[in-house]
Amino acid sequence: MKSMVPVVIVFLSAFLGLAVTDAAAQQNAAKPEPLEIRVGYMRAYAPGLALSVLDVPPRDEGVAGAEVAIADNNTTGAFLGQEFTLDVTEVEPGSDVTGAFREMMAKGVRYILADLSAEQLLSIADLAGQEGVIIFNVGAHDDVLREEECRANVFHTAPTRTMLADGLAQYLIWKQWRRWVLLYGSHEPDRLFADALRRAADRFGGQIVAEKLFEDRGTARRSDTGVVQIQRQMPVFTQDLPEHDVMLVADESEVFGTYLPYRTWVPRPVAGTAGLVASAWHPASEQWGGTQIQNRFVDAIGRRMLSKDMSAWTAARVIGEAVTRTQSGDPAKVAEFVRSDDFQVAAFRGQRLTFRKWNQQLRQPVFLGDGRSVVSTSPQEGFLHQVSELDTLGIDEPETSCDLN
Repeated sequence: MKSMVPVVIVFLSAFLGLAVTDAAAQQNAAKPEPLEIRVGYMRAYAPGLALSVLDVPPRDEGVAGAEVAIADNNTTGAFLGQEFTLDVTEVEPGSDVTGAFREMMAKGVRYILADLSAEQLLSIADLAGQEGVIIFNVGAHDDVLREEECRANVFHTAPTRTMLADGLAQYLIWKQWRRWVLLYGSHEPDRLFADALRRAADRFGGQIVAEKLFEDRGTARRSDTGVVQIQRQMPVFTQDLPEHDVMLVADESEVFGTYLPYRTWVPRPVAGTAGLVASAWHPASEQWGGTQIQNRFVDAIGRRMLSKDMSAWTAARVIGEAVTRTQSGDPAKVAEFVRSDDFQVAAFRGQRLTFRKWNQQLRQPVFLGDGRSVVSTSPQEGFLHQVSELDTLGIDEPETSCDLN
């Protein structure tokens, strides 16, 4: 009898091994392939210039935010059978991007985060619509993309110039600093932001008592603008202005604005694109769970989170949230859900954010800060709205010229 024991043990081991292998095979056969969501990031990139080397944009600005969000999506997706990937394509500023867009579609990309100029984005918007591709604008602040040239397949997580200007104006009015002078650059983005500031003054009761154009004459930014020369030029440029509370500057092109604080003829605060700046996010924000996302971003990327990073992070999280809730990767179903009353996304900004139905712009607060800290956030106390106080920032529904139909 004893000699039979090893035989029995071998038989049972073989039987159990076959049973385990068969059960694992059945489990693997029953497990479906994960739903793959391919997200593209198209960016117009060239090495940036800035008056201060501290303001030169990091090489991965925007892309880094999308990468962190994709990782966040996959944390949830691992439990739901969803897998998110990111495909990054760079193009030259001002170049034709239709070829790069078609290459992305050929790879199966059906969601695109666009960090492009308004002209480049419009060149692919209709083509994307025909192919069932959804675009999230994470970089362009042009109001025209949400108004006269709005598209039903384009959502916007970057704030508009009017939203930024309104957020700044509300704070100045709250402070009772109502008399403003406006200094603006000679490039088109400068003029567009100057227009947004004029609109904000009319809307909230600010008074622009004087305006002055700073003409870009194309001189070398560093060799022709030494400390001594700047210290003499800026006071002279601001000498003949009437009495005012605040100096507003519209210099998106980074030609002169950074040189204004502490160099004006009379001691006045500077706001706009220099001094007190309005933005979608601030790297020093710690409120509303901001410390959590900041720390995760620093751990993953090695630097602080900037506005474009937050716009890209939010766009990728919008996709992730909608795919999770609809259990579908179909762009049409995702877009329908994002437009619905059931959609909202948490984005570390004090409240859950939604899209405006009339132009598909993300409602969001505006951060006001200098280079070191957050000074305030708008909407400011006392600026009320019948639907959402966030709709006091930017183009409201009765003002819109967008026709999504």
